[in-house]
Amino acid sequence: MIARRLRASLKGWGGVGAMLSVCVLAVAFALLLPLTHAPVDSAPGSGSTRLAEATQAKTDTCGKHPEQLSPQPSGDESGPAVTAVKQRGYLSVGVDQNSYRWGYRDPNSSGGDLEGFDIDLAHEIARRLLGDPNAVRFHAIPTNQRIPAIKSGQLDMVVRTMTITCDRLKEVAFSDPYFATGQQVLAPKASGITGYDSSLAGKKICTAEGSTANTALTQDKKNHKLAASTDISTTVPNQLDCLVKLQLGEVDAIVTDGALAASQAAQDPTVELKGKPFTTEYYGVAMNKGAGDLVRRVNQVLVDYREDGWQTSYDKWLSPTLGTDSASSRPPSS
Repeated sequence: MIARRLRASLKGWGGVGAMLSVCVLAVAFALLLPLTHAPVDSAPGSGSTRLAEATQAKTDTCGKHPEQLSPQPSGDESGPAVTAVKQRGYLSVGVDQNSYRWGYRDPNSSGGDLEGFDIDLAHEIARRLLGDPNAVRFHAIPTNQRIPAIKSGQLDMVVRTMTITCDRLKEVAFSDPYFATGQQVLAPKASGITGYDSSLAGKKICTAEGSTANTALTQDKKNHKLAASTDISTTVPNQLDCLVKLQLGEVDAIVTDGALAASQAAQDPTVELKGKPFTTEYYGVAMNKGAGDLVRRVNQVLVDYREDGWQTSYDKWLSPTLGTDSASSRPPSS
């Protein structure tokens, strides 16, 4: 009946040609229809696929708050990524070994073990997942290798002052934020640099490759928010290399996270932070996009850590350089 009515109505449209057009439209509609339905989990273990798809959909419209896009915390340990870690018996974690008070080797300690705020968090994740804070194998990786190391499967996660951004969410998954910071300028005390302002005109700035600082400077120079004469061409694999270049007089200033800059200033009394932070950023634990169950489990660890452990670690490692009443002195809410 419907077909007869359709053929009758098409007589005034040009007959066969119109009928063909309708058929094409019908086929296209049939192909697009399945895309309007959300995927359905068929078993408890399939949650990680659904989470990965949901997270990717969010990053397409990431907006101004990428730190709010991580999945809900969960204590469930039956997922594939968490199960793989438990069967292996240890966590494989990428960290820094040169960031004072974050992840570094103290030459004055007897064993030369890694220590710092990020290292404490990695030990806490291992303790809550595996029952042993020392069930973790650390891998020192440079700033520009953090994402490749996760995507290749070399690491379970990176705990290395890594800022959550929309661009990075396209390649890796992030936990909820565990630290709030912002970009700042670090320069010699005797310099005429006053902050992230016109005093940077004609100056040579150092940033780490793949860092949010480098992204911010590149974008601001393109948008004419940074003086055209400011030289931002100097980049290094590791942030600490910028401090070395500053000490050698090869650059005039460094732009990096204020938390890292404060620690570098503590290492070298001839430099200081200049001006206020000009961005607001959050560090997160980075993981593989397919490891949704591990992301949720780490988020639950962070919920518990904020209540018991975070403040103790902050007071030990970061309070001497960042103070007790700064915006970074309390754990960020999830």
